[in-house]
Amino acid sequence: MPNVDLASALVYYLVFLYSTTVHEAAHAWAAKLGGDLTAYHGGQVSLDPRPHIKREPIGMLVLPLVSALLSGWPMGFASAPYDPDWAMRHPKRAAWMALAGPGANLLLVVLAGVAIRVGILAGVFHAPESVNFDRIVSGVESGLWPAVAFFVSVTFALNLVLFALNLLPIPPLDGSAALPLILSDGATRRYQDFMRRNAGLGLIGIFVAWQVFDKVFQPVFLMAVNLLYPGIRYG
Repeated sequence: MPNVDLASALVYYLVFLYSTTVHEAAHAWAAKLGGDLTAYHGGQVSLDPRPHIKREPIGMLVLPLVSALLSGWPMGFASAPYDPDWAMRHPKRAAWMALAGPGANLLLVVLAGVAIRVGILAGVFHAPESVNFDRIVSGVESGLWPAVAFFVSVTFALNLVLFALNLLPIPPLDGSAALPLILSDGATRRYQDFMRRNAGLGLIGIFVAWQVFDKVFQPVFLMAVNLLYPGIRYG
């Protein structure tokens, strides 16, 4: 068993919890805008994590908390309900609903990036000599700034993971549900029929995504941190 720092593991879990809550709330909000009130009536159009935990207690509470405490890294899942008949009738609305989740994670990446730049201008943060997942930025060695830098770093990196992972066009990830935005109407209907008849592909898709994600994420991560620090080159 790896030597896990309890405080760091809890920070990872808390960032996972609020990031996933924002992700699912964005799905639910976009569905409501598109005419599907299923998630709205379920209470998921909310930044309160409780209705999301109530829907997926294993995926949002038990599994990520236990995995964070055992390995230092939270693994979990969440979902927002929607009406599949609505999605069949309005595939492009459903596609925007799917993109809203990773879009919300990208917004959190941007907000964390803004916080980092403001912290650097204020003299409480500085660019690290090398970056990794929980050291996107370093804090001055006084007071709580190193802890704040750690929290902001994890927020930046974990939401970048959720953004990039969910955009993979592999079922059951959000990127697969967004494909109707680039497909013709006929191709969309055939794709929807295929996915409805082959719901079990989701398990295969998770395995495939797990295998390819490292290769996809590494260049995304380096591009993001190099955009964050213009004039400094990490790689």
